[in-house]
Amino acid sequence: MNIDKHLDVINACRFCFMCRHLATLGNVSFKEADTPRVRALVCDKIRMDKSKLNNPDYIETIYESTLSAACRYHCVTHYDEAGLQLALRQDIVEAELAPAKVKALVAELQNVDFKVEGSGDTLYYVDSYNDKSAAPKDCKIISGGDTGKALEVLGFIKESETVFAKFKAAVAESSCKALVTSCPASYDMLKAKLDIEVKHSSEYLAPKAGSGKIYYLDSDFLKNYCELSAPRELLQKCGYELVQFGTNPEESYAVGEGAVVYDKLNPKLAEKLCQKIVELADDPQNDILVTASPYTKQALNKYAPELTVLSLEEAVNGGAK
Repeated sequence: MNIDKHLDVINACRFCFMCRHLATLGNVSFKEADTPRVRALVCDKIRMDKSKLNNPDYIETIYESTLSAACRYHCVTHYDEAGLQLALRQDIVEAELAPAKVKALVAELQNVDFKVEGSGDTLYYVDSYNDKSAAPKDCKIISGGDTGKALEVLGFIKESETVFAKFKAAVAESSCKALVTSCPASYDMLKAKLDIEVKHSSEYLAPKAGSGKIYYLDSDFLKNYCELSAPRELLQKCGYELVQFGTNPEESYAVGEGAVVYDKLNPKLAEKLCQKIVELADDPQNDILVTASPYTKQALNKYAPELTVLSLEEAVNGGAK
């Protein structure tokens, strides 16, 4: 089983409570099952008795995880609890036990048609949560669906590889020397798999004049997976004063971004995560929140419309004035 590759995580996390305060879903569901400790216990039970993989409660728990990786990032030993969950999802899929709602979403994600348009030496990828208006004027645009990252995170590795092969072929046909994307999840995948230079938009955009206080909501992928500080640095270069959001700098406030399609798979839980942002805001009617994740922005706009949430691009272009 894939989880057998993570025995160190299972043994370390199953009796450890040290990171439960950073369990993103656990902080809104108040269920012990939504913590790394219990997910490791689940994996341990399955490791000892493979028939328990068929437990519907176990499967639901694993697919409800936000995969923020905040617990891994702040663990003193950095045990890969996020990797353990991804491994168990692969085991569930390989055993043909994926829930019906997951299979339906997988069918949707495989329906891709990548197209390149425009001119330039740099290619800008427009993900499923964004639109072409965010693309820099000097870039070609590639769009048409998810790159395969969502399928990978859902545990469907073969399907992910098929979709990515289509994306990679479209990139090659563009003849571009570099690719830029505002999607942190895609950045996490493409920088490791493409043969050309890949940048997040925060590394590509030029700073413009800005002022005032803003609350920056860190991206799970950029902070906890890639350790990329470029978005914060860009906003500071623009002249913004970044104010700490929430109770601490360690917790994830990306409302499920680490699970890529969390709002589509678990809309009620995504709404709870968004409402927590409302509760934590100092002044929900007047605060300006900025995110580098198109997913996070769209989810907050849908489930917490009372908040003012700007994309990184909007803030850089003076939208926070």
